[in-house]
Amino acid sequence: MNVRRLIPTTAVAGAVVLGLTALSACSTSDAADGGNGDKLKVTASFYPMQFLTERIGGEHVAVTSLTKPGVEPHDLELTPRQIGSISESDYVLYLKGIQPAVDDAIKQSGVKNTVDAATLTTLENHGSEVSGHDHGHEGGHEGEEEHGHEEEAPEEHSEGDGHNHGEEGGADPHIWVDPVKYAEVAKGVGKSLEKADPDHAADYKKNTDALVAELGELNTAYETGLKNTSTKTFITTHSAFGYLAERYGLTQQGIAGIDPEAEPSPARIQEIHTIAEKEKATTVFFETLASDRTAKTLAKDTGLKTGVLDPLEGITDKSQGADYIEVMESNLAALRKALGAK
Repeated sequence: MNVRRLIPTTAVAGAVVLGLTALSACSTSDAADGGNGDKLKVTASFYPMQFLTERIGGEHVAVTSLTKPGVEPHDLELTPRQIGSISESDYVLYLKGIQPAVDDAIKQSGVKNTVDAATLTTLENHGSEVSGHDHGHEGGHEGEEEHGHEEEAPEEHSEGDGHNHGEEGGADPHIWVDPVKYAEVAKGVGKSLEKADPDHAADYKKNTDALVAELGELNTAYETGLKNTSTKTFITTHSAFGYLAERYGLTQQGIAGIDPEAEPSPARIQEIHTIAEKEKATTVFFETLASDRTAKTLAKDTGLKTGVLDPLEGITDKSQGADYIEVMESNLAALRKALGAK
């Protein structure tokens, strides 16, 4: 796998990617002392990282997520107890640039086996407008038109979102919404777990292969399901779907950048209205972990419908599915309906 590091990492994280140091001999006994038997004590920063470690680690890991269900991960503040639990972990998986508090705590934790998922795939820059410009002829025309729009309408609405993206050179960290990129990360996580816990390497490899195959099926479902649609443009309150849009030849129009709670300017609302008319967009999507007020206001002002497109930053009772795969399938159904899939 070609690893390009577009997000700066600590030397430790770099070492993880290029060849993870094996756990010290005492770490399994440390885990045993912690009441987890001989399980590897794993800390995951938020749901997409938790899902990977649970599916790949299987029965050999005890996974703790720093972000509880229903908490917006961008807003996470860690308790002293959580910071302490990171230091006691055998293995930590996180995604730099999503949660500044977690990035800082991990840097100071001293845990050897720390993996930044952003180093396991290629990150790209996405503003509030993202179009799929390299996916053959399906919807290519709309993509080109939207790129024209970018020249006319600078993306100042995606600045100042309160997150840590400026420090990352504008790289979009939402890699997990693209099943292909998520599969690349899964492969890297599998390899790092094999090195961290060589005794169970065969199981980690088997679990990784099974998950990668499942993500491949999900990718095929998206490719097929979104191939022929009436429009290629979707509008969302949370600009988290840049990689998904690029993968499947769609155009994401974010209302107010990456922060799902940010209020759009009157000029941006008018801009969205114009784009919706021109591109025949039907729906303003909001997410389950943030307020739907902005989406409903915009929909009322523009005569559009509202719908849920889940950025999968956490699973709750309100989620349209029990895990990553099920919610991604629900997202596909929502996109097909909004885009007028044939």
